[in-house]
Amino acid sequence: MPFSIVRSDIACLDVDAVVNAANEGLIAGGGACGAIFSAAGHEQLQKACRRIAPCPTGGAMVTRGFDLPARWIIHAVGPRWIDGHHGEESLLRRAYRSALDQAAQLRVASVAFPLISAGIYGYPPAAALDVACEEIARFLSDRAGTDAGDMRVVLTVYDRQAFAASLDCYDEVALCIQDAQGEESFFACDSAVCAEAAEKSCDLGFGPGFDLDLDLHALAAPAAAPRRQARACAPRAIDETEIAELLNKLDASFSQTVLSLIDARGLTDVEVYKRANLSRQLFSKIRRDQGYKPTKATAVALAIALELSLDECNDLLERAGFSLSTSSKFDVIVRYFIERECYDIYKLNAMLFAFDQPLLGSM
Repeated sequence: MPFSIVRSDIACLDVDAVVNAANEGLIAGGGACGAIFSAAGHEQLQKACRRIAPCPTGGAMVTRGFDLPARWIIHAVGPRWIDGHHGEESLLRRAYRSALDQAAQLRVASVAFPLISAGIYGYPPAAALDVACEEIARFLSDRAGTDAGDMRVVLTVYDRQAFAASLDCYDEVALCIQDAQGEESFFACDSAVCAEAAEKSCDLGFGPGFDLDLDLHALAAPAAAPRRQARACAPRAIDETEIAELLNKLDASFSQTVLSLIDARGLTDVEVYKRANLSRQLFSKIRRDQGYKPTKATAVALAIALELSLDECNDLLERAGFSLSTSSKFDVIVRYFIERECYDIYKLNAMLFAFDQPLLGSM
């Protein structure tokens, strides 16, 4: 997908360029910087850095990747956190823009970032993440339709738990998931027992809408009275004409619905596939193929891009054979964001990553 978050050592990623969270002297440090120097070959990388140093805060410079899988290293210098009132945010934004501009000049197809300044420089992780997502999103959007706009950008996280703890709404989302799982477990019971109980409820003559306020496990106990035999249902003859009429009345397909919604909202294809974190190539398939069958992640991504309500989202998903429920973490998190009308796919993906769920978008 154009932008993704992964739990990995940045020095090990198979990308065209990696971004080093550097200091102004471009001297080897700790954390991601130390890992990059170690994997690239400390002496040869330090020698290359001495030739181009210093680099001002907010700037970025390039060296070869040497022994890294990546061909290039982009050394971006973020600010040290003081109190948030000394221009830290503008300098951090400038560091991301400088690094992304360097990547564009190198014409790389993929680049990996650490969370700049969020380590020993003390920048609050949640605020650093917001800056990273916003600047990467702006870069990809501004260059939509170009090779740079199709660049794959990866944000690497080494400690998922620390990352999760930094998200503003993490605890609230966790409670929503816990509540949903609690409801699910309350209604859950042994499948064989429940099946027997359901059968007995029919034997007792309860209609399909009856509110059965009984202990299902007690009801499933062997009964003294014999059960009535279920009545056989005679098969109905197949009417091919009726089937043809039903097929002629099919609702609009997933692709047709997406394209209609784009037109109704006055959006362009580029705006939508960028908001959805989709590649240009995938969206062209949706545009060309009326019978296109998306993955659930792709379908939800488009619902987010189109800023659909929960009912509208479920309607779109049903056209692809999916739905949102309260039975999975992925669905609960997506519902949480939609219900609060938060349609920032980068923030949603950050929350999905924190709970080890699939991200929205496509490769």
